[in-house]
Amino acid sequence: MTAPLVIFDLDGTLIDTAPDLIDSLNHTITGAGLAPVTFDDLTHLVGQGGRVMIRRAFDLRKTPIDERETDRLFAYFIDHYKNHLPGKSRPYPGIIECLDRLADAGMRLAICTNKIEQLAFPLMERLDLSRRFAVMTGGDTFSVRKPDGRHILGTIERAGGEPALSVMVGDSVNDIMAAQNAGVSSIAVDFGYSDVPVQTLNPDHVISAYDDLTADVVHALIGADTKRAAPAKQAVK
Repeated sequence: MTAPLVIFDLDGTLIDTAPDLIDSLNHTITGAGLAPVTFDDLTHLVGQGGRVMIRRAFDLRKTPIDERETDRLFAYFIDHYKNHLPGKSRPYPGIIECLDRLADAGMRLAICTNKIEQLAFPLMERLDLSRRFAVMTGGDTFSVRKPDGRHILGTIERAGGEPALSVMVGDSVNDIMAAQNAGVSSIAVDFGYSDVPVQTLNPDHVISAYDDLTADVVHALIGADTKRAAPAKQAVK
């Protein structure tokens, strides 16, 4: 029988990356003459990758930016972020124990993040967490990314899992919508970077700490998931 698969988002879910995202974004945009952003701004900026974060920062400061300038600043952002990994980014409290608990219960683990591979993979390596996950997919692994459900479905396929035996854990609308679009159960964490209360996103379950994420919770969601019809699986490249 296929083992249950628990899929995690990265920023704001597994790892508190806010300090480094803010540092690298401010390093990038202040060089272009913009006022720096704060943590309060972050929830409106993250979730769709670095390019979108930069464009949203310019929108926040009511300053136009074209595609060529976005690309230039994105390269600048990547260089700064990569050169400071892992920086101040740290796993959320209780996550290591949670991963051990799920693995000991026979569950497999994966990551599905909109962070691009060249930023996500080194971060997890330097935090010594990569070895815990069967598969990691980034925002540029496929031709689609969350909230497109095929990002999750592609992650499940690479992990050798089944949608009906999978659960997505995330902190934002992209994660919960992607799970819903994939026909996969969702768990929202309420301590991440969502710009709205996660309960309003209609996840299947909400946790406030990783002590609350147990094998029993996953099994209960999978049991409910097998009773609902999932969308037809679509190929993703």
